[in-house]
Amino acid sequence: GRGYLFKGVDFPDVVVPTVDGLMLNLADAIGMQVTGGSMSIRTTGQYFLRAAGASVREMLVKTASKAWGVPESEIRTAKSMLHHDSSGRSTPYSEFAAAAAEMTPSSTPKLKKTSQFTVMGQSKPRHDVPSKVDGTAMFAMDVKHPGMVYAAVKRTPVAGGTLRRVDDSAARAMKGVIDVVKVGPSSAAGLVGSYSAGDTIAVVADSYWRAEKALAALKLEWNTEGKERVSSESIFEQFDRDITAGIDRANDVAMGDATAAFDSAATVLTADYRVPYLAHTCMEPPNATAEVSADRAEIWVGCQNPLGFRQHLAASLGLDVEQVTLHNYFMGGGFGRKSNADYALQAAMIARQVGRPVQMVYSRAEDIKQDFYRPAVQSRFKAGLDADGKLVAWQNTYVDKHEPVEAPLIPYAVAAQDIGHVASPTHVPFGAWRSVDHSQHGFFTESFVDEAAHAAGKDPYEFRAEMLKDKPRLLAVLNRVAKEADWGRPMEEGRGRGISLQESFGSIVGQVVEVTVSAGKTWVDRVVAVIDAGYAVSPDGTKAQIESGIIYGLSAAMYGEITIEDGAVAQSSFADYDTIRMHDSPVIETHIINSGAEMGGAGEPGTPGVAPALANAIFDATGKRVRTLPVIKADLRSDAEASPAVAALGA
Repeated sequence: GRGYLFKGVDFPDVVVPTVDGLMLNLADAIGMQVTGGSMSIRTTGQYFLRAAGASVREMLVKTASKAWGVPESEIRTAKSMLHHDSSGRSTPYSEFAAAAAEMTPSSTPKLKKTSQFTVMGQSKPRHDVPSKVDGTAMFAMDVKHPGMVYAAVKRTPVAGGTLRRVDDSAARAMKGVIDVVKVGPSSAAGLVGSYSAGDTIAVVADSYWRAEKALAALKLEWNTEGKERVSSESIFEQFDRDITAGIDRANDVAMGDATAAFDSAATVLTADYRVPYLAHTCMEPPNATAEVSADRAEIWVGCQNPLGFRQHLAASLGLDVEQVTLHNYFMGGGFGRKSNADYALQAAMIARQVGRPVQMVYSRAEDIKQDFYRPAVQSRFKAGLDADGKLVAWQNTYVDKHEPVEAPLIPYAVAAQDIGHVASPTHVPFGAWRSVDHSQHGFFTESFVDEAAHAAGKDPYEFRAEMLKDKPRLLAVLNRVAKEADWGRPMEEGRGRGISLQESFGSIVGQVVEVTVSAGKTWVDRVVAVIDAGYAVSPDGTKAQIESGIIYGLSAAMYGEITIEDGAVAQSSFADYDTIRMHDSPVIETHIINSGAEMGGAGEPGTPGVAPALANAIFDATGKRVRTLPVIKADLRSDAEASPAVAALGA
């Protein structure tokens, strides 16, 4: 159905130059089927399924009109039935389905108005929930086949490295071990940039436990390709040098005369912000089951890009696409990680060598150490305020631009803006991570706007609102979240409140976070969120996505940090890469605005605004500004709490 669903559709002008426009045009050209970029409603739903449903409805009405000998305008549809009220005739869609199928569908069907919706806009029970609650839902790890064996894998610890030598004698002697195989490097285009996966060694056994135990018995030597001296410290030193040098700085925005605006500013403030690499840590780690022969391959996997996976597998295995069958299952989390086909290809390569069905599962350590990470970024800011505290100049230079291209931009009316980036590449592999570059730049820009508000001596909410007078949709979200959070209500000693506003993936989200800070520790008490996604097709689904995005963003802001030591990732489990648990999850309140704008996403927009709102709340509570994440590494003790005398009492 792809051919007629996109043909003749004019994409909104606002999305054409953005990453959204790129994804739409890619989907049109290659028949892409992707879960990512908050595309399910605003592209697949809006441009595919609505058009398909409306086209089918038109064909059914035409068929009924001809059969009944009545005008099409007199036929109405409801609950899968066709009705002609004046004659009292009614019949189910199935009566005319065969005849309608012979017609050519319209590429520009007439869509319903929102006032005509009877299903959209309602919270309906999800059909997948019962099976996920009672355990009958099938995930990729649940796949079982007769004669299936299991593979545990280890990839080169330093990205780009190769396997120099392996001593597998001890592993091969262990009970249940079937084979030890090597899988060479692979690469392909991912949803965000390209990915490259280095050498892998795999142990195949009659159980996963035995495969893992034997994998640990291997004696391995790896080539590190000169990256063994790279660390997180050296990477950020590189970022700092490259920003300072400004060589080949490329502009994102050049508006007004920033130099003159800074020269005449009454107050100028500067700050550098940093965020670390982040892993995805899906609850279900990457895994796949594969059976491969000379002329066919069959893969059972949970992934975000099944057609792309199928094409990549076919090319890598030397098969035609028609010779590859891919079964896509529920994913126990994806967040961008499962848009890269490396793990499915590993399973297929192992299965081809072994000649049997193989289920390959990453250990948690391998999952964390062999990710495609949310990039670490440093961002340098400079702001100018006039004598009245108005923001008149904004300058920002950051390292490494990825997607979406609009992520570093600010929505506020600032006459002089100079936003740009410099290249500062590292060997650490990067990939799509929930909300992509909005996750970094949301923290940077909304934190620094808050700094400007305090430097101006103004309330952070009112400071933002003053700069949004010409953007009513953004202002409406900001006003609503302030109202729902009871902004301005006095906070107790040691408590604080912070605000943020983010536009991403076609939606606008405002957030207010409330925290308690005591003895240097931070507790997130409450998060209030307001989303304008144009129209919430499923209000419950929208709220669930926003709440999920908030928890994901809070985990990253509070605890998330992948560090590089000797060129390799240091973390290996939830013991050293922590996440928000149930006992420290805040109360979350989500409110929806149906503005009637173009439909936006919900899966990603909830994530980027929570980190700056959290940091701004911490400043409100302590007077200390968090410019480097994660929060857990910040010293938030008061002067009294940090004094030697208090420390001695604590000892």
